Amino acid sequence: MGSAVRLFIGIPVAAIVTGLLFLFMSAMIRQPVRLDEEQNAVNISITAQLQDSDLTSINKEFKRPTLDAPPPPPPAVNDPSNRPALDGVAAAIPEINADLNIGTGFNPDRDAQPLVRIPPQFPDRCQGRAGDEERVSLQFDVTPDGQTTNIEVVESTNSCFNRAASRSVERWKYQPKIVDNEPQPRRGVQTVIVFQLAE
Repeated sequence: MGSAVRLFIGIPVAAIVTGLLFLFMSAMIRQPVRLDEEQNAVNISITAQLQDSDLTSINKEFKRPTLDAPPPPPPAVNDPSNRPALDGVAAAIPEINADLNIGTGFNPDRDAQPLVRIPPQFPDRCQGRAGDEERVSLQFDVTPDGQTTNIEVVESTNSCFNRAASRSVERWKYQPKIVDNEPQPRRGVQTVIVFQLAE
């Protein structure tokens, strides 16, 4: 009910205000405009005036820079004793007579380096029977995917450590041997595991 009353009152009031504004603006437009002072027109020159320069006076004042004289060439050496000898040195090839003992632990597959080498754990049952340092020599094969297999104990200073050494080598991971872009198994890889008592 209140909004209907506002609508009936608001529409005539808005029409009256709009009509008054319209009459005020039309009265403003009809008044003649009078300028009390005439302003002089502003002259703007866009073209720049160029002054010709006298080229003859500029050429007379120009001086070329003086260049440094090049250094003289090095003196020629005509003395034949100053030239290097090109005969060379004659020497006899030495003979090497040596009997090399590569030992029983030689591994012809030297590039078999483990990528993952987990150290062995010192077995508790070997505490009383162990010396200061115990060694276990192992031989094994490496599969094309780098896993160790066929682990055998070759030599051991104390058989109590054989099982711990074999378990350690089981977890090693090797880079596969590549022949003609194909992974190949490695056979007869040897290693020595050393057990030392902690002081």
